[in-house]
Amino acid sequence: MTTMRAVRIHAPGPIEAMRLETVPLPEPGPGSVLVRIEAAGVNFIDIYKRNGLYSVPLPATLGEEACGVVEKTGVGVSEFKPGDRVGWAGTLGAYAQYAVVPADRLVSVPDSVPAPLAAASLLQGMTAHYLATDTFRLEPGHVCLITAAAGGVGTWLVQVAELRGARVLAAVGSEEKAALVRRLGADDVIVYQDQNLVERVRELTRGRGVDVVYDGVGRATFEAGLDCLRPRGTMVTFGNASGPVPAIEPLLLARKGSLFLTRPVLAHYTADREELLKRAGEVLSWVESGLVKVTIHRRYDLAEVAQAHRDLESRTTTGKLILEP
Repeated sequence: MTTMRAVRIHAPGPIEAMRLETVPLPEPGPGSVLVRIEAAGVNFIDIYKRNGLYSVPLPATLGEEACGVVEKTGVGVSEFKPGDRVGWAGTLGAYAQYAVVPADRLVSVPDSVPAPLAAASLLQGMTAHYLATDTFRLEPGHVCLITAAAGGVGTWLVQVAELRGARVLAAVGSEEKAALVRRLGADDVIVYQDQNLVERVRELTRGRGVDVVYDGVGRATFEAGLDCLRPRGTMVTFGNASGPVPAIEPLLLARKGSLFLTRPVLAHYTADREELLKRAGEVLSWVESGLVKVTIHRRYDLAEVAQAHRDLESRTTTGKLILEP
């Protein structure tokens, strides 16, 4: 094979900016690995890079999370060999049949974890992992509020927070999603259209507020999330599903109780290879053992990538969307 299929953009734009093209099969350079992709994850960061919220060198093959099999290694790669099962998150090129990935960004995937589950777990699983263990380290006695709790990261966060002994308040958009997060272990569920988020959180916490808000929604829930925090609580804004959050004055954080505000990204929590391997290893071990249940909403062919983006942008999905090249 000298060519492959890949979903590319030549300029930022709407869903129609994505094109399924036939392109030359890439060769791995020094320190890199050619991976035959079996399953790729679809994530909101792909939408942000497609529409220009986050800039990427063009033309770009979208997608940055996948699982597959090593096809070929470049000079200087000793950790992996052809036939090894590997996965990654954070390197562009996953919406394709093959991708060249730096060897130091790859992790080994156990034989007992199917490719769709691995591809559904790495980016969102490691995101939930760093949010709950490092950005704000949850411990027994903490109370957290998770917005978009039935989404990809949200379903992970609910379960990781429960594993860490925290009390979980989960905010969702429908009764169907409420049923899902209850099954995953959420202690209390708030349905946006039926209840006032701030009032309900204050009621559930006897007026105290939560220790931390993990907000993946963005503009629509950010300001309400600040009002759900206890004094000196922490707002973790990690997603923009409803659009970027508005600019705020630092004094607002003082007026609302000397709050902490952070906007973390996965790349800064996996920059060190030792940290990447530890984080990915724990995530995949949770999947392998069944401690965390991975929800796959739907699987698509590469030719259906436009529908996958429509489904994700609609915010009606529960769990992960997977492309299978």
